[in-house]
Amino acid sequence: MHSRLFPSITCLALLWLCSFESALKAQETSGDPSPSWENVGSDVANLLDQASRGDATAEYRLGRLYLTGTGVPSDYQKAAKYLNAAAERGLTEAKVVLAFLYENGKGVPRDYRRAFEYSIAAARQGDLTAANNLASMYEHGRGVRKDIRKAADWYAFAAEGGNVVAQCNLATLYFRGRGVAQNYAQAAEWFRRAADSGYPPGQQILAWMYFTGKGVPQDYAMTARWLQLAARSSDPIAQTDLGYLYEKGKGVPLDYVASYVWYKTAESGGDGRARGKLKSLSKLMTEQEIRQANAAATTLSASVPKAGAAKESQNIRNAFISRP
Repeated sequence: MHSRLFPSITCLALLWLCSFESALKAQETSGDPSPSWENVGSDVANLLDQASRGDATAEYRLGRLYLTGTGVPSDYQKAAKYLNAAAERGLTEAKVVLAFLYENGKGVPRDYRRAFEYSIAAARQGDLTAANNLASMYEHGRGVRKDIRKAADWYAFAAEGGNVVAQCNLATLYFRGRGVAQNYAQAAEWFRRAADSGYPPGQQILAWMYFTGKGVPQDYAMTARWLQLAARSSDPIAQTDLGYLYEKGKGVPLDYVASYVWYKTAESGGDGRARGKLKSLSKLMTEQEIRQANAAATTLSASVPKAGAAKESQNIRNAFISRP
């Protein structure tokens, strides 16, 4: 599905997967504090001692350290060893990350069935990340027979609990009419919940809906509002889209310099559309305006968040969003 009216706005995703970073941010249910990353060396020694005595929380934390290479060499096999031990003792968050390892074949042989088993065990214990990932497995038949209805139910469970990725997934099902009756207004509402929580992909897609009038009244000013929030969170797709609004004067004043700044920032962030936009826009600008825009882009790039947020947003959508 492509937007003919707004070729710069991306199309709606078929699926939004939790990224690796999301899996590592699985909510801890033990109530114990996280390791002190500032003193991780001494923490590792303490954790090793505790793990040797069968402490599931220590095993989980060691698994995370080996996954990220924090204070120890990165080692997926050791990570899997400690996470498996913690999961066997019933630690929910260990099951979530272990499911990720089996689904991606990191430190263990790729095994979708085992990934499914760990995901459903954690989801039944109330973990929202696991519930979203379980829904994804039902939707695509990975490790289990495809069942869109069950996918919708698990997305809804996670979405109602506040998981922003699941909210976008559920919104997508409503938009497509998969597993639920097609309902653009419901889709917009779930995207809005993710957007209100500050999730850039939700903000960018909600902006697209306001631009096209899908599920909400067409409103270019609202389009610009949500794109500005996502763009300043370092979402390169939203940055290109915001540049388009400034280039056309839709919802914001027509401003070639501002447009160029956002296109330039998006190009640095990895959105391939931005380069072509810069090339065509530069033909309409004076050399002085281009110099001004390049200087402003340098200043802007120093003020927006770096790699992390942008990488997650981009990774989630690169595989699943068709672009104009």
